[in-house]
Amino acid sequence: MTDEAIPSPRPLTEAARRALAEAEARRAEIDAAMKRPREILGRSGPEPIRYGDWENKGIASDF
Repeated sequence: MTDEAIPSPRPLTEAARRALAEAEARRAEIDAAMKRPREILGRSGPEPIRYGDWENKGIASDF
């Protein structure tokens, strides 16, 4: 190994700080969702309210 000094990292830009904060918020949201109780006998698949379509036995309807 050489005795060369490792260069210090450059300071973060404002956009990089914002991106890191958003990523941390997403991680916290995912962690909170994992701690919620699991739904029993609920619908499977994508959440119909989020995607706007309700599907039952192959028939899709939107309200």
